[in-house]
Amino acid sequence: MLSILIMILVSYLIGSIPFAYIVGKLFKGIDLREYGSGNLGSTNAFRVLGTPLGILVQVLDITKGLVAVLFVSSFFYSHLPFANHTPFEDITLVKIIAGVSAILGHTFSIFVSFKGGKGINTALGMLISLSPVDVSISLGFFVLILISSGYVSLGSIVASFSLPVTMFIRENFFHVEINGYGTLIFFTIAISVFLIYNHRTNIIRLLRGNENRFESLWLIRVCKIKAPLAKK
Repeated sequence: MLSILIMILVSYLIGSIPFAYIVGKLFKGIDLREYGSGNLGSTNAFRVLGTPLGILVQVLDITKGLVAVLFVSSFFYSHLPFANHTPFEDITLVKIIAGVSAILGHTFSIFVSFKGGKGINTALGMLISLSPVDVSISLGFFVLILISSGYVSLGSIVASFSLPVTMFIRENFFHVEINGYGTLIFFTIAISVFLIYNHRTNIIRLLRGNENRFESLWLIRVCKIKAPLAKK
């Protein structure tokens, strides 16, 4: 039990590292919480710090989820202190616990007064190792929504929603055998609900029509072309 508790704590602390805050301070000398949306996520980093630093923050946030799942869980794992009634191997269940701890750390970071980002990138890093096909499809939805609307938040919401839906369709309609589906589907639903809940203020702004949009990423637009006036 002690090793599991230590693993949860270490994963949480790794997830809590506020890379957006650190990058903002190191490269721009600013507290990102005081600019843009005030969120310590990659979207606000892109908007305030620029594309190169935004990419850096995004990669670092994804890495937090990967490190928790691939390294921390393996390092501290010895055996489960409880009966495993899931179809997962013990180590896979431990990886899920470590990944969730990292996501909670990112969203409620102990280093910045229990604030942070919305958890999308850290969740992405975690889920890549558990369900890469479904994550890839969800990323496709994200990109499609982003380039057709310019809204990162809307793309993130749709991608979060599509993950368990995609998994359900692949398993039940296309009869793809997803390892541990009976447990994984409920886990992904819970993660998706959590991520969408973290975007509740974005949803309100989207409904009101005042959500921030990345014009440079809005590549597919419905343009109204006015016919030229006929010469007299």
